[in-house]
Order: sequence, then C-alpha cells, then structure tokens
Amino acid sequence: MNIQLSDEEKIKVLNGDDLFGIMQKILLREDHIDRDREHFWVVGLANNNRILFIELIGLGSINATIAEPMDVFSFALQKRAVKVVLVHNHPSGELQPSETDKDTTDNLIQAGRIVRTEVYDHLIITERSYLSFRETGLLETLQKSLKYVPAYEIEQRIRDRAKEISERSAVLIKSEMVLMMLDKGLSLKDITDISGLSVEEIEMLKNENGSL
Repeated sequence: MNIQLSDEEKIKVLNGDDLFGIMQKILLREDHIDRDREHFWVVGLANNNRILFIELIGLGSINATIAEPMDVFSFALQKRAVKVVLVHNHPSGELQPSETDKDTTDNLIQAGRIVRTEVYDHLIITERSYLSFRETGLLETLQKSLKYVPAYEIEQRIRDRAKEISERSAVLIKSEMVLMMLDKGLSLKDITDISGLSVEEIEMLKNENGSL
C-alpha cells in the first residue's frame, strides 16, 4: 500500500532523525488496533537521498512481519529508487533488534546488491523513538556477512583478493630488486632493461627510500 506524502515530506534523508519524524506520523495515523501489529515499510530514495515513495509491504502480528526481497525491491525498481531504507515498528516499545530482524536485514542487503539497490538503513520504530542499524554500526556488520552471499560470488572475492596480494607482492619484490641494483651501482639503463621500470619510476623509488 502506497503511503501518500506531501511535497514537504519528500525530504532528503541524512540520518535517522529525518526519517523518524515522518514514520512516526505515519504510524500514529493507524488506529490503535493496527498499531499493535508489526508494519514493514520500504522507503525509496533518489541518488541525492530525497524520498521518492514510502510503501507498506507487510502487516503482521504483534511481534512478527514478513519482508520478502521481491516485495521490497520491486517497488524500488519500478520507481527508479537507487537506495532503500527498511522500516518496521515494534508494538512492544522495545527497540532492540531481534535475531530475525538482523537476519532479514542481512538477506535484503545481499538481494539489494544483486539488483544494484543499496539498503541504506533499517529503522526500528516505536511511537516514541527509533533505532537505526546504520547509526549503531549494525548495518556495517551485516554488510560484511557472507550468510546470503552466493557461493560463486565468495569464490570470485577470494580470487580477486589472491590476485591483489599477488600483484602487490610482485611490485614489492621488484622494488627491492631495484634498490639492491642501485646499491650495487648499476646504471639506470641497466636497471631499466632488467626491471622493465622507467627511469622516472626508478628515480621515484630512489627518492622514497633515500638511495644514492
């Protein structure tokens, strides 16, 4: 269900406070019965973090609701949002995220990477306050999780890291060889022929290491 927003409410979201002011009003619009159930909203953001839409995608029980990746990101893709903020309420008034909350966020972060739509934050809200996954550092922790990363992507990351280490090692070895040749008094031409480095690169190494 699309939440109708005024032009004044389509603000730039720079932190949790900015969005909580709007989400609190939306929650308080619900009657008291519905406020006792968990809601799950998706907030779509433009590249400059301006709100494009707020969509209610799930209405659950007093302590649970479901957020499927297809439901979360279909609206974002349709409305060309490049980032989303996940928002759900805790009717109990407790702001501490549950393990299910963390797991859901982890899953949606990885799904967002696949469709190139960043999960910018996840807010847990009550009628009085909120908790931001981004501001508490929990989002950064979940971004490093491999639980929902496909096996082929993990393998690619390992290959990329191994290649990076190999390339850095090769550069280091070559630099040490050049410094040794400089210490032994070889000419710049000989060092260039052996190492494949330019005269400028060799001079830079000399300056960085104080070689004569």
